[in-house]
Parts: sequence; structure tokens; C-alpha cells
Amino acid sequence: MLNQFKTHIQSHLSFLNQGKLLIAISGGIDSVVLTHLCHQLDLDIALAHCNFNLRGTESDTDEDFVLQLADSLNLELFVQHFDTEQYAAEHKCSIQMAARELRYSWFNDLSEQLGFGYILTAHHADDNLETFLINFTRGTGLEGLTGIPEINDVFIRPLLPFSSHNIECFAIEQRIKWREDSSNQSVKYLRNKLRHEVVPILKEINPNLLSSFQSTLSNLNDTADIVEESSNAVLKRAIETIDDDHIAFKISEFKKVNNPKAYLYEVFKDYGFTEWNDVEDLLDAETGKQVHSSTHRLIKNRAHLLLSEICEEVFKEVLVLADEKEVQTTFGTLFFDEADALFDKQTNVIFVDKDKLKFPLTIRKHKEGDVFYPLGMTGKKKISKYFKDEKLSLLEKEKTWLLCSGNTIIWVINRRADNRFRVTENTKNILKIKLK
Repeated sequence: MLNQFKTHIQSHLSFLNQGKLLIAISGGIDSVVLTHLCHQLDLDIALAHCNFNLRGTESDTDEDFVLQLADSLNLELFVQHFDTEQYAAEHKCSIQMAARELRYSWFNDLSEQLGFGYILTAHHADDNLETFLINFTRGTGLEGLTGIPEINDVFIRPLLPFSSHNIECFAIEQRIKWREDSSNQSVKYLRNKLRHEVVPILKEINPNLLSSFQSTLSNLNDTADIVEESSNAVLKRAIETIDDDHIAFKISEFKKVNNPKAYLYEVFKDYGFTEWNDVEDLLDAETGKQVHSSTHRLIKNRAHLLLSEICEEVFKEVLVLADEKEVQTTFGTLFFDEADALFDKQTNVIFVDKDKLKFPLTIRKHKEGDVFYPLGMTGKKKISKYFKDEKLSLLEKEKTWLLCSGNTIIWVINRRADNRFRVTENTKNILKIKLK
């Protein structure tokens, strides 16, 4: 196996020969064998061990074993203790998910702080098969059936081509000692149930199961490349604008393809959406219709889908006192200055009759039933009707603020002033209000 491992490194992962490598080691057979293989190839390695404090003295004995291994191989070792149960309770996740998040976060911190180029984990071919089966049984898209990536940013899995049988044979041949994790025998975990009860039956049916599985993964990854290329082409045509708070997609581009839902899935799958029939229905929905994930929302706005992140923004009213010259807001700074004449005719500047104002002024969001008298028009208009006539998207409506005197609107900020506060020939005190 050592020669096969060496050949695999030289052929596919030659970059591991340069730079510092960090091996995630539990004390189990897989990570111990990975350590010995890398050590025998004279790679520049150090070890990182997580003690999750989940198995009492057994966890501590694993740590002692790893300490002895590092000492015997003259390798640098980093050890971190975690209160995994407390983390799981605080973050409302399973123990397994908590352990995963804790270890990967720590590995990343070590890599950044100490200059490790890559982090090696001991996932092998059987792990890959089990992950495939887990995703298959839970339901997944194509990406869930393409296996564990051998290279994923700084995380490298050099044992993926090798089976658990290959690893065990090498360990026995080399008289390598390792620790057995008693929890690996419990079939209450799905992965263990598949490992001990399902995979053996599959291997009995097909003794060359792992080889066949590798061929299947190769075919699926080839197909995934085609899907990605096709979806990227549609995505490139569909994106019309990218702003700070949203991305606008042309609906027409999704309607041109034979299977819009499939392309919608590929484009928006990384934003947490799950109700794909609802997402597809947005293509023909009324303007303003929304679909939410836990982190994002898709909004139908006429000929576009708008993708935006869900932000827990607190809409607080802001008071403007009579003597204030500038007021900081979430959308910019408002400046208040006396003026002698009208100039700077821009949407971000208005001139009003100061004597008609009742201080303190209020900056707020619009409310149901709000009415104003648009400057340059006769009569009044509901703010909701004004938004509709201006063809504002839901996002634009949510970002629009009003400057008010009491309950009376002075300015739909950065859009339209109210006629009732306009400067006339009888105006004695002109106030210039500018948004910057």
C-alpha cells in the first residue's frame, strides 16, 4: 500500500510535497495509518487531535495514545478539548454535527494561525460509499451523489482511493497499533447502521462493489460537470444586475429552457431553498410574491426574480430637532441648512418652507393609509399607489423612508417632495434638506 500511496500522491497530489501539512488524528486506524504513510514519505506533517469529552476515560485514553504516537514519530501535536454537549445544546444541533463544526473550525484556525498549507483527513473509499448511501436515503440532488471531494479548499483526503480493507491490511503488516472507538459499533447512528448492516450485504451481492462504485462516481462527476456548464450558461444570461442588497434575474431566461425547475435548483440551491415547486411557481406569480429559505428570499418583481438576504433590520423612527444640522440614518446622512434661493434640483435635495414645519420632525417607514400631495401634481395620492405607479420592487419599498412633520409627509426621501411644504413667494425662511 505504501507504494500505491506514494504513486497516488505523485500523480494527483504532488503539491503535498511542499509546505506544512496538518493531519487530523483521532487515534483510530484510518488516521493512524495516514500518519504513518505520510511519515514514511517524509512529508512535513504535524498532528491535531480533538478531545470531545463524550466517552469519559475512553476519550482521555485516545488522547494519551495520540500523545505517545506523536512522541514516537517525533511529530508536533496540537490537542484541543471541547464541551461538545454544551455546544450542541446552545446551537440546537446533534452531537455529531456539533463535533463536526467544532473540529473543522479549530482545524481552520490552526491552519491560518500557524501557516499549515493543507489539512489532511483520513476519509477512505468505504466512507465515500457510506456518504453516498446516506445522501441517497435522505434525498438529494446530483451534488449529493458525487462523493466526498478529494480536494476541498485546504482539506485534502489522500486515502479516498483506498478501502478500509487495504488500510487494515497495511496496519497489520506494519504492526501498527491503533485505538478502537466503541461508539463505532453502535447502530443507532445511520452511518454505523449502513456500515455494519447494509454495506456487507451489498458487498456480498457484488464483491467488486467499491470498484463499481468508483466507476459510478466518475460517471456522475462527469455528468455534474456538464450540468454545471449548462447551468452557468443560463445563469450568465439570467443575471441582469448585482447590487449591494440583491441580485436581479431575468425570468425570461428560465422560461426559455426545457426544465426551468432544474435550472432554478442549480442556481439557487446554495441559498437554503427547499420548496422547489414554489420557486418555480414564482415565474408566473404576481409581483410581490415571495419564497423564503432560512437565510434568503426570492421575490417576483414583474419580469425579474430578486434574490436578497434576510436581514433582521430594526425600523426605528428618528427624531429631528429644530436646531440639528445633520442627522445620521441607516440609509445616509440628512443635512439641514437655511437657504436664500432654490437651486440643486435633484432627487436627493428638497427646499421647504421652514415656517410650515412642526418640530421635532420624524423619519419613519410608511404606514397603511399614508397619503401625500406629490410636488408638481394636483391632488393627493396614497403612498402605496405612488410606489405602484413608480414600479418600485418590494425591496425598494422596504428601503424607502419618509420625512414627516407630525403625521404629515414632507418628503418621500430621495424620491418626491410634498406640495404642501413647497417654497412660495410668501415664504420667508427656506430650509434646504439634502441626503448624502
